[in-house]
Amino acid sequence: MKTVICAPATRTGGAIAIVRVSGEGCLAIIDKIFSAKNHKCLTEAKPYTLHYGEIKDRKGNIVDEVLISVFHAPNSYTGEDSAEISCHGSQYITNSILQLLIENGCRMAEPGEYTRRAYLNGKMDLSQAEAVADLIAANNQATHHLAMSQLKGHFSSELSRLREQLLRMTSLLELELDFSDHEELEFADRSELITLARQIDDRVTALARSFKMGNALKKGIPVAIVGKTNVGKSTLLNQLLHEEKAIVSDIDGTTRDTVEDTMLIHGITFRFIDTAGIRHTDDQVEQMGIERAYQKMDEASILLWLVDCRPTDEETADIARRIGDKPLILVRNKADLASSPSSASAPIVSPNLLRPAAELSISAKLGKGIDQLEETIYHLADIPELTEDTIIITNSRHYDALVHAHEALQRVLDGLTSSLPSDLVAEDLRQVLQILGDITGGAISSQETLNNIFQHFCIGK
Repeated sequence: MKTVICAPATRTGGAIAIVRVSGEGCLAIIDKIFSAKNHKCLTEAKPYTLHYGEIKDRKGNIVDEVLISVFHAPNSYTGEDSAEISCHGSQYITNSILQLLIENGCRMAEPGEYTRRAYLNGKMDLSQAEAVADLIAANNQATHHLAMSQLKGHFSSELSRLREQLLRMTSLLELELDFSDHEELEFADRSELITLARQIDDRVTALARSFKMGNALKKGIPVAIVGKTNVGKSTLLNQLLHEEKAIVSDIDGTTRDTVEDTMLIHGITFRFIDTAGIRHTDDQVEQMGIERAYQKMDEASILLWLVDCRPTDEETADIARRIGDKPLILVRNKADLASSPSSASAPIVSPNLLRPAAELSISAKLGKGIDQLEETIYHLADIPELTEDTIIITNSRHYDALVHAHEALQRVLDGLTSSLPSDLVAEDLRQVLQILGDITGGAISSQETLNNIFQHFCIGK
């Protein structure tokens, strides 16, 4: 018999607070401190019913008037008998109810213990349990869609289909081994197995590749603002964020470290990074800032190259060496000044050295052109259409597992193409099955892995 657990499911300070209680015998414990207005015990209550009454302490003093929702196993979040006590949002009231529950046989729940019990009781698989934490942490439309997709089991269903195909391959190879003394029998056509293995590997690889986009959507798509000193990078950052995040000064080299923050564009989080101005300097601290600027350029998904005059070919070549295949937006700043390059119709950089993905003029000081810049950034982010059916990997544990599955599938393909004995190929196939099973928890046995996953949940979930 598992211990009955309790915890606040809401933050204190609101009008209403909810205390969650779960485990066999939880309703009998609540009955010890609850007086229903209809005089019925919760242990006799039907599931999915609400009960109004009073929570009283040992002396019979009323702690609060509450509503209690009753759920019976297995049809509850945890798969156990459970209840939710809705009370007034006072921290004193919440703590008093928790104390009374503990005095009568409950214990405080550990972080993520409700969801952990839901997983252990078969209410969800491990990837769905992890999606609960992602759903709570979702701070924009994109991450909400991705978390809901995973919570509804779309990723799990995809892995289930892949495992079914792998099981069929393994079965054919093992059947062939069982009849190895009959050389004339061939149960597994190697050419068909190679085709199927490649199809599975293509899907596993595509899922692994989606992690780059998924991780960016989760943490914010990084956009680095780069350029020489005093071209208006900090001013532009402040305009994009609609707050004075970075110090703005006419003095060269004011920004000596990266300054960053996030904002939403069409429901997608972008992480804008103001970098130190790139120039030759003997100042060691500023040199460190410039090195960090180059590092952020390498890490960014999109680069904003801010200029207020015609850059030299040397500067252009330096930018071209570092952008790789990521989109670069050439932003002509200080459109409010007559000397600004924005008034020139000819290209301000040599097309032989650099071909920006987009060019536009702005005035960071006056806020002109910022809307167009945001639209350009969003367009170049190349974000796929996101629905609750979209499968994009956002969890590093899942990504690592998919990478290892791909490596094992490569060994399977090498074995099949080189006529490796069936028992060795089957062993690699079983390893792929084990790896994919670890994602959903179908074959997981490590208590350490479970502890690592659920310790990051909030208490009450």
